Amino acid sequence: MNKIALFGTGLLLLFGAASAIVAEEHAAAALEHANQAVIHGEAGHASVLVEHATEALKHAHAAANIAKGEAKTHVDASVKSLEVAIEHGKMGAGHVPLATKAAEEAVDHLKAANK
Repeated sequence: MNKIALFGTGLLLLFGAASAIVAEEHAAAALEHANQAVIHGEAGHASVLVEHATEALKHAHAAANIAKGEAKTHVDASVKSLEVAIEHGKMGAGHVPLATKAAEEAVDHLKAANK
């Protein structure tokens, strides 16, 4: 019986470590795209900002489904910021500064989640 319990515990630890790695990979990809959204927002490229923010949002959602604790709190906050960035980016040139600010907030949260 002890061997079965030990094996089960080992599997749980293995899967837990694997899911943490997957969450980190998604958070890193989200951060990369969010950074690109900021760069293009600063250049006034609303449509490209939206493209990168949308891709970042996909990865942030995937990370949020796996992340735990404080990292999850930051990833969830980045999701909200990315949604705002996309919304304002779609509104056109006059909203690019707001979209860029929201993307910057997403970057800050994703950096905090990756610590």
